[in-house]
Amino acid sequence: MHALETKLLGEINYDDASVIEFPRGLPGFDACRRFVAVSLEHTNPLVFLQSVEDAALCFTTLPVLAVDPRYRLSLSGEDRDLVDLPATRQPIIGREVLCLAVLSVRETGATANLLAPVVVNPRNLKAVQAVAQESGYSHQHVLTAPAVEEVAVCS
Repeated sequence: MHALETKLLGEINYDDASVIEFPRGLPGFDACRRFVAVSLEHTNPLVFLQSVEDAALCFTTLPVLAVDPRYRLSLSGEDRDLVDLPATRQPIIGREVLCLAVLSVRETGATANLLAPVVVNPRNLKAVQAVAQESGYSHQHVLTAPAVEEVAVCS
């Protein structure tokens, strides 16, 4: 078990078996490839992706289906290969993958990035931020209540 003193969440404990690996990093944060998903009862359904390599780096996310219950995931073949998902079809959110929208919180409100969700294969904990250029989704999908009511700023 490892302990990490984080900027937002305080001390968290995690083991190596719970670390999510981003084989190619995240856009803009290429050096950080290992994260822990932290869920807190009082901020449910938020999921904090806390870097284990940089205690100050944490992304606040929401499951995409909490933002848009009809969300349609579109992973490229390269992204599916990267996280070891079947190449012949799109994975099923909630059954085969965890799919999270990264949130941005500003004075004017909160938005969710539905254009490039974080997709995690729960079987091997490999993940990718999958940009779906032709999806029609926005990187600034405006959140409305109740989704916004408990958004905590992470990074």
